Amino acid sequence: MDFGIFNLLQQRNQTLSSHEIVANTVELTRLADELGFGAAWFAEHHFSNYGLCPSPLMLVAHCAALTKNIRLGTGVIVAPLYTPARLVAEIALADQLSGGRFNLGMGGGYQQFEFERFGVLMDNTKERTQEMLDIIERGLTEKKFSYDGTYYKQLLSSISVRTVQKPMPPVWIASGDPALMRRAIRDDHSIFIGGGLGNYKRMGGLRGVIDGICESEGKDPAKAKLGLLRFAFASDDDSEIDHFVECARYQQRVAVALKTRKESVADDYMIHEQPFPEELTLEKIKSNLPVGNVDMVIERLVRDIQIVRPHHVAIHTQIGDLPHDRMCKQLALWAEKIIPAVKKEVAKFDPYISVAPAVTEEAVGR
Repeated sequence: MDFGIFNLLQQRNQTLSSHEIVANTVELTRLADELGFGAAWFAEHHFSNYGLCPSPLMLVAHCAALTKNIRLGTGVIVAPLYTPARLVAEIALADQLSGGRFNLGMGGGYQQFEFERFGVLMDNTKERTQEMLDIIERGLTEKKFSYDGTYYKQLLSSISVRTVQKPMPPVWIASGDPALMRRAIRDDHSIFIGGGLGNYKRMGGLRGVIDGICESEGKDPAKAKLGLLRFAFASDDDSEIDHFVECARYQQRVAVALKTRKESVADDYMIHEQPFPEELTLEKIKSNLPVGNVDMVIERLVRDIQIVRPHHVAIHTQIGDLPHDRMCKQLALWAEKIIPAVKKEVAKFDPYISVAPAVTEEAVGR
C-alpha cells in the first residue's frame, strides 16, 4: 500500500490568481516526490472555479520533467469529452514523457454544466466511457486497431508513439456505476473509491458492492485493486481543523450545485456556495473524516483502511482557500509521522481478511 496526493486546483476566491494556483500545485507535486509519496493525481474540470485544470494530461507531462520517482495520474479524464484516437495518442505520449510513471484515471463525468459547454449530451455517458476504454485498450496494445461501436467509429489506424509501460499504463476507474466497476474487476483495472464527507459505514457499503461483483465474476475479492480518496488533515490547532472542515463542506456544496444544475455563477466562472438539503453539519463532517491531531488521524485512517482494504490511499488536503504554506507543511507531516505510523498499524493485520460490515442503504448514502 502506498500514499498519494489529489490535486483539484480549486479557487474558492480570487485572492490567488489561476497562475498562482497552478504553480502551487506543481510545487506540491515536486514536494510530494521529494517526500516519497507514491502518486500525484490531477483532476479535470472546466468553466468554473470548482477546479482549474482543464487538461490533467498536460499537468502530468509538465510535472514529469520536474519529478523523478512519483507516479503521475489523471484523476480523472472525463472520457466522453474526448476524441478517442487523439486521447489514445496523448496517453501514450504522457507515458513516454513520464518515463513510464503514468497512471490513467478515467470516469464518465457528472457535471452537466461542463458537458453543455462542450456541446456534448450526458445521455449514455457510462456506455460511451465503456467504448472509450475499448478503444484505448486496443490502441495501446495492438499495432493496428479499428473500432465499430454504437457511439464511436475508428478506421484502421496505428498509434506511432508507444507506451513505455507494457502492455499499457495502469487503468483506474472512478465511478459508482456497477457496470464500470464490473469492467474494472474483469480486466484487472483499479477502482477508485471516494469517501466524500461520509463515514466508514458508507465506504463499507461500497466495498461490499465490489466484493459482490468480484464473487459474481469468479474473482477473489482479496485481489481486487482499490484506491481510496479521502479528505484528511492533521493539526493540533483547532482553528486550522475547523477551517479545513469548512473548506470540505464548501467543496461539496459547489459540487452538488453543479451536479443538480442549481449553480449560481458570478464573475464569469465563480460558483456561489449554497447549502443543500440534508447536508451534514460541520460537527458531523469533522467526526466522519480523518481530521484532528496526528493520533486521531492515524486511528481513523487505519479504520478506513480496514474497511476498504485499498492498495493505494490518496489524501485530499488541497481544498477551498487553505494557504499553500500550510499544505506544504501538511505533506511533510504526513511523510514524516502519519504515513509511517499508518503503515505500521496496517502491518499488524491482514486487511484482506476483514469483512466489510453490513450497512443499511441509508448509511451508504451518508
